[in-house]
Amino acid sequence: MLRQTLSTIRVRSRPGRRTQGWLCADTMCLPVALGRSGIRASKREGDGGTPRGTFRLKRLWWRRDRMPRPLTALPVRPIGPADAWSEDPADRRYNRPVLRRPGATGDRLWREDHLYDLIIEIDHNDRPRIAGRGSAVFIHLARPGFSPTAGCVGLEKNRLLRLLARLGPKTRIVIE
Repeated sequence: MLRQTLSTIRVRSRPGRRTQGWLCADTMCLPVALGRSGIRASKREGDGGTPRGTFRLKRLWWRRDRMPRPLTALPVRPIGPADAWSEDPADRRYNRPVLRRPGATGDRLWREDHLYDLIIEIDHNDRPRIAGRGSAVFIHLARPGFSPTAGCVGLEKNRLLRLLARLGPKTRIVIE
């Protein structure tokens, strides 16, 4: 059963550790991994920064071959083996989901390492899309030890599942 959805979740860096931080919402305060360059006001493709700003949560992508559909009020889409994300600023589909043949380049959503078993797509650099301003910024599972992401926000699996039950289409993420 879903509880009332949260209106806002906030992410801040941890003092003295720019690649780690806290996601706070309601009474929860959860540890997170951040981009290798910390939180950046002027995000660029490949800079390793987690973008500063307020964003909508668009949808949850999940690996249905690895877990049952999580409880959430967000729109949900299963990840398939051909699903990827265009990170090429010269591509007309830049910062959008795409289908890739085996061996083609692009950020694959179907990964062996479980990092993308759960992905919350946020609307960073979405409307308008500006080539080079950053792509594929997600909330996803954290690596062991909360090592840095490429610019996303990473959470431990059980905590992300708990948070998902409180998220909906009107929830905003504020990265400060």
